[in-house]
Amino acid sequence: MKVLWGSLAVDGSGKLGGHVYAKNRGGNYVRTKATPLNPQTSYQTAVRNTFTTLAQSWRTLTQTQIAAWNSAVTQFQSTNVFGSLKSPSGENLYIRLNTNILTAGGTVINVPPAAGAAPQVSTVSVTSAAGTPAISIVFTPTPVPANTAYVIEATPMLSPGKNFVKNQFRIIHVAAAAVASPYNALAAYEAKFGAPIAGQKLFVRIHAINLTTGIKSLPIVASCIVAA
Repeated sequence: MKVLWGSLAVDGSGKLGGHVYAKNRGGNYVRTKATPLNPQTSYQTAVRNTFTTLAQSWRTLTQTQIAAWNSAVTQFQSTNVFGSLKSPSGENLYIRLNTNILTAGGTVINVPPAAGAAPQVSTVSVTSAAGTPAISIVFTPTPVPANTAYVIEATPMLSPGKNFVKNQFRIIHVAAAAVASPYNALAAYEAKFGAPIAGQKLFVRIHAINLTTGIKSLPIVASCIVAA
């Protein structure tokens, strides 16, 4: 539970008892806390295995390397829900950047990088058809820049009115440097979710990862209705 204190509590975010305090465009709200199922999907297992591997790897670093990561955290601050700047721990920074690098197919780094600008994905669009199955993803810049990978995620087929899909995305492909747009995503999509279905809605999301630093761009999202 996070609370921003004024003369009284004026804002809050998180869990307390059996309730969740949150905010959307309509303002603050409270809902009953639900305990999600743990289906142990291959995706979840892979994420947990990566975290475990990196946590164990952190413990093998030298004291000099650990001190360097601890000193680097102020270069990688982020803004929390209340607008305050927060720094990760050295271990969290090590795991976060290396998780990005491993996701993009790179090699673990043991020395913290200098903070720099994130790579960028400028535009993304997607088209799909079911009759002659096709899924085409167009992105810029193209081709994928050197020392960069584009992580391409997609959702399963969804109803046309569906718009909130944050938890539906799964990685279907990692596009390495020099891969050019448009990307034919049909085979990768079918391997994960099955064939496209006419009239259903499909979302894709792409973010770029620098393979040397692990710095990740903000994601760009696009969607389409699958044509007949």
